[in-house]
Formats: sequence, C-alpha cells, structure tokens
Amino acid sequence: QVQLVESGGGSVQTGGSLRLSCAASGYVYSTYRMGWFRQAPGKEREGVAAISSRSSTTYIANSVKGRFKISRDNAKNTLYLEMTSLKPEDTAMYYCARGRLGYSGSWSSKEGYDYWGQGTQVTVSS
Repeated sequence: QVQLVESGGGSVQTGGSLRLSCAASGYVYSTYRMGWFRQAPGKEREGVAAISSRSSTTYIANSVKGRFKISRDNAKNTLYLEMTSLKPEDTAMYYCARGRLGYSGSWSSKEGYDYWGQGTQVTVSS
C-alpha cells in the first residue's frame, strides 16, 4: 500500500534551517508529482511547494519563496524540503502528499493529492 513518511522536523530559532524528508513506498514514485503542505493550529492546510515527477517543474508558495526549496531523488523514492531563514510564522505541521494522476488544477489545492503522510512538526521560536 502507499506510504509516505515524513522526518526532519524539530525546533529551531528564527533564522535557522531544517531539511524535511519524505520517504515514499508502495507505488512507482517517479510517476507522480509530489507536494509539501503545512497546517498551523486553527488554520487551513496550505500548499508550500510541489515538484513534477521528473523534477522539471517546481512550484513554491509566495510566503516561502527564496527561503524554501523542494527537490526529489527518484532513485531513493524520497522527497525533500530545504527550509532556510525560518520565521515563527513557519511554525506548523508539515505534510508530504502524492499528486493525483490526471489532475489539472492548481498545484496548491488539496484536491490535487490523494495520499498524505502523518506529518512532521516544525516549530520556530523568536
């Protein structure tokens, strides 16, 4: 069965960096677009970044542009999110998700993803 397992979250101070990983299994990883989302307490889950199946196209939310970078290693079935210059407003649970085949809507819409990991917590203190 499809499994997505995130890791790499933690607590850092403002300006710090973290690298999140998402290990995928149970399907042909290189076939699917992948994405990162985050959800802060009391807020909607929002798209952070997405990457096409062969890494030819990436998408980054305006709120993290210039600070976060998404990448993937299809040989290792792993998705990454490099986060730098972290701010307290980046505090959230971060989720990786598998893109839904045939979906043609916005990369940041939750409807465009069919499997989700359990999340990894990122806390940024001032």
